[in-house]
Amino acid sequence: MKEDAGDSHDGYGLNVEANVLAENSEYNLAKQHDQLARGLKSRHIQFLALGGAIGTGLFVGSGAILSNTGPAPLFMAYLSMMTIVWVVMNVLAEMVVYLPMRGITVPYFVGRFVDPSLAFAAGWNYWYAYAMLIGAEATAAGIVIDYWNPPVNIAVWITIVLLVMLLLNIIAVSFFGEAEFWFASIKLLTICGLIILGIIIFFGGGPNQDRVLGFHTWNDPGAFVPYKAEGNTGRFLGYWHAFVSAGFAFITSPELIAIAAGETIDPRRNIPKAARRFVWRLAIFYGISSLIIGILVPSDNKNLLGASNANASPFVIGIQRVGIPVLSHIINAAILTSAWSAGNSFLYSGSRVLYSMSLNGQAPKWFSITNRRGVPYVAVLFTWCFGLLAYLNVSNTGATVFNWLISISTISGFIAWIVVLITYLRFRRAMEYNNLLHTLPYKTPLQPYATYFALVIISLLTITSGFQTFMPFNAKDFVAAYITIPVFLLLYVGHKIYFRTSMYIPVDQIDAITGKKEMDELEAMGEERVPKNLLQKVWYWLA
Repeated sequence: MKEDAGDSHDGYGLNVEANVLAENSEYNLAKQHDQLARGLKSRHIQFLALGGAIGTGLFVGSGAILSNTGPAPLFMAYLSMMTIVWVVMNVLAEMVVYLPMRGITVPYFVGRFVDPSLAFAAGWNYWYAYAMLIGAEATAAGIVIDYWNPPVNIAVWITIVLLVMLLLNIIAVSFFGEAEFWFASIKLLTICGLIILGIIIFFGGGPNQDRVLGFHTWNDPGAFVPYKAEGNTGRFLGYWHAFVSAGFAFITSPELIAIAAGETIDPRRNIPKAARRFVWRLAIFYGISSLIIGILVPSDNKNLLGASNANASPFVIGIQRVGIPVLSHIINAAILTSAWSAGNSFLYSGSRVLYSMSLNGQAPKWFSITNRRGVPYVAVLFTWCFGLLAYLNVSNTGATVFNWLISISTISGFIAWIVVLITYLRFRRAMEYNNLLHTLPYKTPLQPYATYFALVIISLLTITSGFQTFMPFNAKDFVAAYITIPVFLLLYVGHKIYFRTSMYIPVDQIDAITGKKEMDELEAMGEERVPKNLLQKVWYWLA
């Protein structure tokens, strides 16, 4: 066991002397009494990522995209965004599987392979995005509950939602993982059921249907709704607006796997497994679901979120239109658990980002305090407090608040992805310089070309994300769309000036070795799961 030698840091944010090597030869970023616990199993990690990705962006936010742009841009936007998510997931997986140390998050890799100032800005940007997303999910939960017109103020429901999120995160990571597994299971079953139902309605199987529905809504009112302009220009702007808006559904979801790596059992086996399946499962669920939404509901339906203040999911509206009783209430209840689940994941991620930053001296030390179950409860409580922004719902319409929080968190997420891609390019350069590229335990296709492509596209999305605020100019929406960019630059430039850091770490000074030996040893100690029967074999394949 290495002796704890204090809290000194090297020039790149690595807490060298405070690192403790546990009895199982695992490399940690924290002192022994402030460590996270490895309590997440394979099924937890896979469903955690899916749970964070399949949230109100699909169930509620897709209604606004459909209303503004039409069914074709909705479908095209989700497919386009999944290509970007695939690249981001791949680069994160390569880095994290190489060094799945306890206490790591994305800003750790930024500080180690690029620049401490960029890591500082990226870390607080991540935390800011997750904090906004907690508020967005609580707001969405209020929107869903409001569908039933309860005789209680919406603030009561927001309070209940936020308290459940806090309890699930404060007890123990294994408890959180188990809760998230069941929440995500409900979501997956709901989506599978909605896809089957959509196919039935497509062929005219609803009670109020007397003919095959088909792609009727694509003809009337049409596949495209011209956005802010007429003709082909309006159709293109509609697609681009949908592309930007679709980002909300996926923002920070690939990072959930990376953030959870330090608390995952046998990470070098379980992280690649989750990463490989993540995007394909999303492609099935989002691709088919977005197509079905455009079939079930015409884009001019007045109940769509964004078209009016009547707050409902497009799935629920579609079920009501064909006269299926009761089912709409069941689906709405499932969507409510979806908002809970996604908010639960974002609170977990935001608190872990704070915890990791505190270990590297980029956030106050008290954020690294953990309880006896390994939960950084101070970071959890602090992050949770910013979910109280959902109470803006009390004085503004749910649709307005939801759209504000969507804009803020989406651009924050795009900036985070740009930083991730830049970090991967430096990581890959360091691996090549040290002749370690061939030793990577997990490699993904089309690299580094896919990274350059994604970097260009995400940069364009970030710069043009608020173009609609100029047509005509809307000050409130403009601030919501772009406030994150100057905040990020202020954090980056302020840290660089104060600490006088160089522009970037020279490749010959990048630490590509620390922790690798211990992670290799931890991998060697892992035991392969051998199924005892056919049922167990199927389960191991699924989870």
